[in-house]
Amino acid sequence: MLWPKVVRDRIKTGGDRELVQSYPYRSACPSTVWAELIEDTSEELFLAGYTNYFFWTQIPAFADVLRRKAESGCRVRFLLGDPEGETTRQREAIEDVALSVSTRIRITLGELAKLGPIEGLEARFSAPEDATNHVSLSVFQFDSEALVTPHLARLVGHDSPLLHLRKHDDRGMFSRFAEHAEELWERGQCI
Repeated sequence: MLWPKVVRDRIKTGGDRELVQSYPYRSACPSTVWAELIEDTSEELFLAGYTNYFFWTQIPAFADVLRRKAESGCRVRFLLGDPEGETTRQREAIEDVALSVSTRIRITLGELAKLGPIEGLEARFSAPEDATNHVSLSVFQFDSEALVTPHLARLVGHDSPLLHLRKHDDRGMFSRFAEHAEELWERGQCI
């Protein structure tokens, strides 16, 4: 061994080198992290959460940010669950909260509608056959970084864990999650 154990424990050398930070709850990730990632994104902003509604409450002037990003050439995409879909109804029964899944999706749809058509901003519903895979894993991509939330059992998104990833190579965790979201997008249905 060339490096003492104490150095190896502090420097990421294996598959975990893409892991920037982990949070036991999505809500434990500081809003400044979300805001900085969005602000620093210049090429690809892909929000593949099932509802995505919280961006309008967490990011100041989020609609203006989206417009500015798209107008500067950044590709902005939203992948949402279908508010009328069977998976959405099932998830609502599981979560059993006042702010239902379909309501959260409709908040996002309403905010996107207020923006009007913007070149470079796209939105789709995940395909019915992919909805279960979509509702169980949110992937929020900001160029070469991502925030990923695997949803746990009966918990709403903000109570599920979150991983902050930064791409290191084409076969790492970042790429695997990005490919998952991209696959859902390709089969998605235009809104």
